[in-house]
Amino acid sequence: MLNNFVTPDLFPVIPEIFLLTMACVILLVDAFIGNGKRWITSFLTLLTLIGCALITYLTMDGQVVLTFSNMFVDDLLADFLKLMLYLSMIVVVIYSRDWLAARQLDKGEYYLLVLFATLGMMVMISAAHFLSIYLGLELMSLSLYALVALDRDSPKATEAAMKYFILGALASGLLLYGMSMVYGATGTLEIGGVAQALHLGVANKTVLVFGLVFIVSGIAFKLGAVPFHMWVPDVYQGAPTPITLLIASAPKLAAFAMALRMLVYGLFELAEHWQQMLLILAVLSIALGNLAAIAQTNIKRMLAYSTISHMGFMLLGLMSGTVGADRHFALNAYSSAMYYSVAYVLMSAGAFGVILLLSRAGYDAEHLEDFKGLNQRSPWFAAVMLAIMFSMAGVPFFVGFFAKFSVLLAAVDAGHIAVAVFAVMFSLIGAFYYLRVVKLMYFDAPVDAAPIVASPDMRFLLSLNGAAVALFGIFPDALMSLCTYALLRSL
Repeated sequence: MLNNFVTPDLFPVIPEIFLLTMACVILLVDAFIGNGKRWITSFLTLLTLIGCALITYLTMDGQVVLTFSNMFVDDLLADFLKLMLYLSMIVVVIYSRDWLAARQLDKGEYYLLVLFATLGMMVMISAAHFLSIYLGLELMSLSLYALVALDRDSPKATEAAMKYFILGALASGLLLYGMSMVYGATGTLEIGGVAQALHLGVANKTVLVFGLVFIVSGIAFKLGAVPFHMWVPDVYQGAPTPITLLIASAPKLAAFAMALRMLVYGLFELAEHWQQMLLILAVLSIALGNLAAIAQTNIKRMLAYSTISHMGFMLLGLMSGTVGADRHFALNAYSSAMYYSVAYVLMSAGAFGVILLLSRAGYDAEHLEDFKGLNQRSPWFAAVMLAIMFSMAGVPFFVGFFAKFSVLLAAVDAGHIAVAVFAVMFSLIGAFYYLRVVKLMYFDAPVDAAPIVASPDMRFLLSLNGAAVALFGIFPDALMSLCTYALLRSL
């Protein structure tokens, strides 16, 4: 058996190897330093993420390379999403540092779990096999479950972690059962092999459609789409705010990649089935997310329901790739969904960044009242939050407007005009709860007059985050062109 072993090409997995090696180094370093030197762990974590970004960028050649017995793929899509992933994780670490330090939660395990969650997301993004998708998903999920329970003295965080763990285990079971049915129908778990079996007509389509239902259910849970959204509001509200920031940002990129690899790359021949499923998920998510968010007074819970509606819009783009028609329309639809995912991560990171900025030792700015009079306390950061809220509401000319516009255009091109009109109507309803935050910041008297204290690097990065939301709205073509090109070279 050993004579038949083929050494895999390790060049495409250099970023993953580097990250895993550095995580082991940071584990050892953290064991020997005291609590007063926790900045070393934080610095090494940031250095690791920057190193991964440099390696990914320098090894990016646009070629599609498969390795580890066709279980791992390195293509332009994976490289682009990984660069976005590193960027969002760097933002998470910097935004979180002051909040965690003020509560003595900046422990070594936080940074290690962040790195292992990143590794899981990297594997998900580059997975070319159902098994590697599942391994990446579980590595990410288990790290996130532990992170939600990071504050062991908080009953709220413990309850959120338990809910997340139980429902996450159920969703993983659904996904795994769907994968087993795909294997039973096609005889392979390779994404390319499944696509080939479907194309040649040698797969049992009845069994595959049943498996597809479970796979779409698993994907919908990870995205937080209705009716698999039950965990989202409770986990967002119960988790420590830096962990909510993490869950609300980077995993959406990995979940998008998982959906694209499995549905478009592997099960495209069954598109007429999964497009109908995604259509129902998208419509329900947009409706329930926007309606439920109106009633919320906790901003983390409000943003949780907002996330549900945003994921509905992303699914709207993903299900608009027309079958049997011009490939150009399919590419536009998938690139619009990818653009929406990146734009959402950018907006979500900024929104939770402002919440962390307003929090201080012994006090969390979790309620809408905490934003009252922010313009009087800090006109600049009120303007940053204004840009993010306008962008999430889809007000021109911010990145959120063009993200929604591109998705709706793809839906109209695919013939879903009624669904596009429905989405626009609920976007108008949803604008209420975003504009309510703006009203509180600019027209109400401040409840808390305490000065806003934050490190210079957080202030700079948050300012940059707000500026990016505005600039990518004024110049949307740059990001959209990157998404389209990455997909074009990878599909």
